[in-house]
Amino acid sequence: MNRERIHAGTVGLVFKNGNYTRVITEGKHWIKFSEQVLRCDLSQAFSAPKALEILLKDEVLAAMLTLIDVKDNEIVLVYENKNFKRILTAGRYTFWNSLIDYKFVTADLSKIEITEDISKALYSNMQLRQYIRTFEVAAFEKAIMIVNDTFVKILEHGTYHFWKNEQTIKIAKADMRQLQLEVAGQELLTKDKATVRINFYAQYQVTDIETALMQNKDFEKQLYTILQLALRAFVGAYTLDELLEQKETIAEAVLKNVKTQATKLGVNVLHAGVRDVILPGDMKDIMNQVLIAQKKAQANVVTRREETASTRSLLNTAKLMEDNNMLFKLKEMEYVEKIADKIGEITVAGNGNVIEQLKDIFSVNK
Repeated sequence: MNRERIHAGTVGLVFKNGNYTRVITEGKHWIKFSEQVLRCDLSQAFSAPKALEILLKDEVLAAMLTLIDVKDNEIVLVYENKNFKRILTAGRYTFWNSLIDYKFVTADLSKIEITEDISKALYSNMQLRQYIRTFEVAAFEKAIMIVNDTFVKILEHGTYHFWKNEQTIKIAKADMRQLQLEVAGQELLTKDKATVRINFYAQYQVTDIETALMQNKDFEKQLYTILQLALRAFVGAYTLDELLEQKETIAEAVLKNVKTQATKLGVNVLHAGVRDVILPGDMKDIMNQVLIAQKKAQANVVTRREETASTRSLLNTAKLMEDNNMLFKLKEMEYVEKIADKIGEITVAGNGNVIEQLKDIFSVNK
């Protein structure tokens, strides 16, 4: 007989002629010469030296073990003393249940949602992240979730985790902020066949993400086309002069026209405006000539009005002087003074009185 000592934290499996007979625990044991003892560490997972089904026939040994069966579409997260340690894939596993506090969480990978009691902090763990797919929806976005080409639900902003399997998951996002669409450089024909170039813009916001993304393809391109056609229809209904006069009403008319159609795209057009109305070079020259002619005509009107007023003033003055001899003399002296300002010198010839000669020079015979 041999005396075997089993230390704390270990057990011994006794075999006779290669066949399992019993399990021995901490303490001293007498072992026959024909028996062998295989020591097992209770802090490690149990690795069966023989077929597990044979060993588990021993009820004492079976009570000391925890058996974990992992199916093909499953994984099992192993926690030791409340700390995550590893992942078990498909297969059968056994663990000693007396020394370490084990916890096993079984995850079904055949489904999409992660409903198991697993901390999100573990989603980035190297062992676990290979089984998880992650999607980000920004704070200003919403998204639709499509599983196997079927709409499932709308996702608000946040981070989403799903099990990775053969099912396909698509996430389509939409920006929920107020957005601006530019309809630039549109060359359009007016009613009188004049070509103008218009830069137009519209501000809009997605209101129904399911309608925008599921019921419409490229809703932004469709909105652009709707704005473009509405702008073309408005411009084509007016002559160039009428268009330039009603430039401020273009945005209002286009906005009113597109609102209903935009609703079918799942968006709301909030505001629209015209940046520029640009005329071709030759049209600019013509418009400039018209403007110059208009300004000249206005200047002529003003000139004629001033001339008429001046003539009327002269006529009134003449009537007053005709009736008042003193006023006539004052006016006469005013003109004499003006004439005298222009004369450099005055030569008086003869022996006559100087005063009388000057009087004769400036006198007016009536």
